[in-house]
Amino acid sequence: MDNEKRKSDHPVNPLILMRWSPRSFTSAPVPEEKLNSILEAARWAPSCFNEQPWKWIVARTEADRQRVLEVLAETNRVWADKAPVLLVLVSHTVFSRNGKPNRWNGFDAGCAWGYLALEAVRQGLYAHAMGGFDKAKARAVLNIPEDYEIYAVIAMGEQGPEENLPEELQERELPSDRKALSDMVCEGLYRETGL
Repeated sequence: MDNEKRKSDHPVNPLILMRWSPRSFTSAPVPEEKLNSILEAARWAPSCFNEQPWKWIVARTEADRQRVLEVLAETNRVWADKAPVLLVLVSHTVFSRNGKPNRWNGFDAGCAWGYLALEAVRQGLYAHAMGGFDKAKARAVLNIPEDYEIYAVIAMGEQGPEENLPEELQERELPSDRKALSDMVCEGLYRETGL
């Protein structure tokens, strides 16, 4: 199934159906204006008390990219090394307004990631978020303060041909489908099965 054939059960913005997480990227640089527009979209994500707790560590130079690649699990490094932009999404775990714990920082950072991923598609690019990385190493190598949670490393760029991937990843290089809405929605009370 390619992303042009993905179908929703109810009408949605076509960008939502176009968004997926490829592993094959070209090495074509991401123009500054596109990158800034993508980050600008994430800036407008909603957040608790308008805290906007997320920060993006952007790696585009070879030295910066190598630092980020160093913290990735080998299973991600093998394909992410082709992406021209690597981002690290971190989020402040305390409110700047009062120093109290911000239990919603991850929820808010996730929303910013969603905005970023959709704007990347609008700009003709793709973004693939990864959880396979060494958090302690990332904190040390990237100088991330202790009061920031590290949520994801994101590879971003133009989609490349699946032949660029190791053979075992080529068959997985396609957009995935989604569970039925009825498996995700419970009316009134939580239930194992939805509507």
